[in-house]
Amino acid sequence: MATDWNLAYDIDVQPMRPLRVMVVEDDGLLAELLGEVLEGMGHAICASEGNEAGAVAAAVRYKPDLMVVDVRLGEGSGVSAVDKIQLNGLIPHIFVTGDMKGLKALKPAAEALEKPFRDSDLKRSIERVIGAAAA
Repeated sequence: MATDWNLAYDIDVQPMRPLRVMVVEDDGLLAELLGEVLEGMGHAICASEGNEAGAVAAAVRYKPDLMVVDVRLGEGSGVSAVDKIQLNGLIPHIFVTGDMKGLKALKPAAEALEKPFRDSDLKRSIERVIGAAAA
């Protein structure tokens, strides 16, 4: 499968506490691939949205434990979606982007992964944001 973004699979990734995860990604193939990786880690996908408005509505409806959010969406912004969602309560989140400099200019402290990334990097990011939320 040829795409401009691939997740490289690591053999040695141990399962963690299962989370209900919302994926926000406007590329359907990438959203599906990311969902498969997260499910392979033992998590459940409670929602998958491809635009800002859908992400905001789904977060209210499904109350995920974690969000994995693409920064650039075809309709709206992942950053703006997270800002709106956080008005109703904090939800740990990880941004994924092809433009780390642009994201860090907007959100310097954001947990983010630059595409492409390994599933072990995603696992470490999940552990960081969940650990920070529990602290």
